[in-house]
Amino acid sequence: MANFVLQVPNNLKSFTVSASVSSNGSPPLSSSGSSGGVGGPVILELPLDKIRRPLMRTRANDPIKVQELMDSISEIGLLTPIDVLEVEGVYYGFSGCHRYEAHQRLGLPTIRCKIRRGTKETLRHHLR
Repeated sequence: MANFVLQVPNNLKSFTVSASVSSNGSPPLSSSGSSGGVGGPVILELPLDKIRRPLMRTRANDPIKVQELMDSISEIGLLTPIDVLEVEGVYYGFSGCHRYEAHQRLGLPTIRCKIRRGTKETLRHHLR
């Protein structure tokens, strides 16, 4: 069992924390694995089905690259998290298409994400 201290600002209205052994075989994050700055990106494991992929149908992934990533993820885990934008509690993924598909094809329920908070305007900018 591990112990940790979580410090949050007094004005934080709500948040969710979950802890588990990584489902994708990746090593646990160290304290340097996520940004400690206020408002900076945070690295977390998110369920694949909670990440919306609005640009998914715009291009096909390279099947060779997906297979190479599947082999790598199976052997050593995911090394680079995908970038995710969180807007009003909804997660949007615009990059990491090959890593995302590799996780799907491996049947992994979660993926490591670098989450950055955005606004509806930020989301509109990504959809242009």
